[in-house]
Amino acid sequence: MKLRRLSLLTVLAVAQLAAAYPASADTTPAGNTQPAVTQEVYEQQDKATSTTPKAKESGAVPKTTEVTTEESIDPSDAATTEVPTEEATEVPIEEANEVPEQVTGEVTTDDQAEQPNQQTGTGKELILYFNSTKMVQDGVTYNAPQPMQVKKGVSYVPIRALVDRVGFKVTYDKKTKETVITKGSNELRFKTDSSKYTVNGVTKEMKGTSYQTNSTFMVPLTAITQALDIQYKVDNVGKRVIMNLETKPIAKFTVGPKEIFAGETTVIYTAQVENAQGAIIDERWEGREEIFESPGQYIVTYSVQDSTGTWSDPYSQTINVIQPNQPPTAMFETDKSEYKMGELITYTNQSYDDQDKPEDLVYKWDNNKYAFFTPGVHIITLTATDKQGLSSTYEVTVNISEETLYEEEDFNMLFIPEGEKFSFIGNVTSRKKINYDFYDEPSTLIRSNSPETVNTEGIVYRETASGDMRFMIHHVNNLNKNVKMYVIATNKNSTPVTLRQDYLGFAGPSPIATAAGKKSVLNYFASMQDNSKRASITLKPGEQKLVMTELSDVRMKQGHVISLYSDMYSDLPIQFDVVMIDEKSDPLKVLNTLPILNRDGVHNRGTYPNSTRVIQYSELVGAESERLILGDNQDDPNLEGTDPMVGDITHNTGNFGVLYKITLDRVAPDTLISFNPRGGKYSGYAMMNGTIVPIYSLGQVSPGEQAVLYRTGDFEQKVEIMLTAAPGSNLPVNLLFTQMPEKNR
Repeated sequence: MKLRRLSLLTVLAVAQLAAAYPASADTTPAGNTQPAVTQEVYEQQDKATSTTPKAKESGAVPKTTEVTTEESIDPSDAATTEVPTEEATEVPIEEANEVPEQVTGEVTTDDQAEQPNQQTGTGKELILYFNSTKMVQDGVTYNAPQPMQVKKGVSYVPIRALVDRVGFKVTYDKKTKETVITKGSNELRFKTDSSKYTVNGVTKEMKGTSYQTNSTFMVPLTAITQALDIQYKVDNVGKRVIMNLETKPIAKFTVGPKEIFAGETTVIYTAQVENAQGAIIDERWEGREEIFESPGQYIVTYSVQDSTGTWSDPYSQTINVIQPNQPPTAMFETDKSEYKMGELITYTNQSYDDQDKPEDLVYKWDNNKYAFFTPGVHIITLTATDKQGLSSTYEVTVNISEETLYEEEDFNMLFIPEGEKFSFIGNVTSRKKINYDFYDEPSTLIRSNSPETVNTEGIVYRETASGDMRFMIHHVNNLNKNVKMYVIATNKNSTPVTLRQDYLGFAGPSPIATAAGKKSVLNYFASMQDNSKRASITLKPGEQKLVMTELSDVRMKQGHVISLYSDMYSDLPIQFDVVMIDEKSDPLKVLNTLPILNRDGVHNRGTYPNSTRVIQYSELVGAESERLILGDNQDDPNLEGTDPMVGDITHNTGNFGVLYKITLDRVAPDTLISFNPRGGKYSGYAMMNGTIVPIYSLGQVSPGEQAVLYRTGDFEQKVEIMLTAAPGSNLPVNLLFTQMPEKNR
């Protein structure tokens, strides 16, 4: 047996050496496609593995098994045994200095290339033979450097010989020590002595373990066929594997741009072809249009044909063609077409758009007066603009008769809506003053408003406070870079401290100071209504945390303004630092390095106790023209406090940050309550009996104007007013109470 085994090994070694060189007429006897020694090995193997004579003489038709999933070739079915080989030292496929793994071949006839009952392969088939180096493709026989081998039921093939025949690319990755097969966009990676491999980065299990022999890398056949979707058959009687190499090209395409508008957009088609054999010789499009004239859904299909004559499966996409944005339709109507002078005109906006909601359109009215006071024809126009900037204009003509229903002053007092304004007629200062009493509720006001324009990073305010507190923060960035503002709370007590936030109104950053100040008051009042800003935190001894974080959620560009109101409460003293720093800095890390900034000498900063001012008036108001003055430092004295960073006494000019709670127990029937600024332009909000009302919805009110806040009805009633001065506005201000004229019946 030892002698027989040695003989077989010797013959096999000779056969492997011969397989590395082309079979030629000089070395191969006529009629043989392989060296005689190789044929001898086959004959010995056939004898060693032959079935019983009865089975061989039965004349049964050779059995062919279809294999479409990763299954190994059973050696018992194949009637073969493993071919003994001597394992070579592991050598990476691209680094071996031996003869390269190139296959060789020669053209043979069918009789020469095949055994009885076997068919010659075509260009679309590759035939591998069990335990043989023989490979047949398109009538040409090739020899691999190592035979296809069956080990433990798993068929192994020399990887380079196979991929060269199939037409794929094989390389060696020195960094990962992996053999790499690529086919189009697919990539397979194998490692020696591993039962795992990756397909496009996904790790998969093989039926067997890859190995090297005689500088040849061997891998399970089914690992390649399944990963690359190669169909094959196993011919057990003919002892061969027939691989179907006919592959269809894969056609795809992308479409751009993202939005395609009917009649406007030029559609860009980008073709993508994979798995093609050679060049693409033809292509076919169905439903393709460069510009689709009508909106709707269109199916576009693409197919290609490669140089083998094979067509791809059709690839289709549904293209959604949308209606181009159309200008909005501006439209409105009036309740009548003819009016008397001083008669209220009611406008109903009926504008619409194909994409935007009516409330999202921008409207510009011209001459839409609440009433006209000159007779004749008047044209009112409305322009509606959508988010894309397209617009349209609509106009309505009304006729004003010679008859007068109301004089202008009477009409304004009766019909100008709350939140709107009209020009003042008469002398405000000649009106009787309401001499009210007040008291102040405990609430520490921390007003951080100086330097209003901040020119360098630093601490703009530092104070330690407890109990009820109100913060008013209003600053402009002038650092020539983006910054953020923070409020840092520090617990310097030996016990934990609970800090509660009750209300908060923040606005900005904005390039317009009055806009930021006005919006912060609106948000402050809104948080009183819905309690949406209530929150609490606990600070451990020595702990620091950011509070009022709406302030620090946004960065400030140069020239932009932020404005904040907030009511807080703590059960023990807490140090608060209001800082402006570079947007990228960590406030908790840089706090101890920041300087305390000087005030600017114009604006006010300071800490003021008792900053909620309560006014309760029980006498009748509104039966005659009267006024209630706020922020004048006479009827309404300024709060006195200190600047904690320098220790100076300071006065809260204008009482910014003070919350006024005004209760008028008796307001006469048919009384107009309006707002009139005296120190300059004003923009803000008031809360009237729990309803937030703008002090002019579209901007600012001037000293020669009054903004309507409230009207009483037919009966005397109680009215509660809540006010706080909006940062950026001017004080003092007057609340005006005017008896309205009777309505015409």
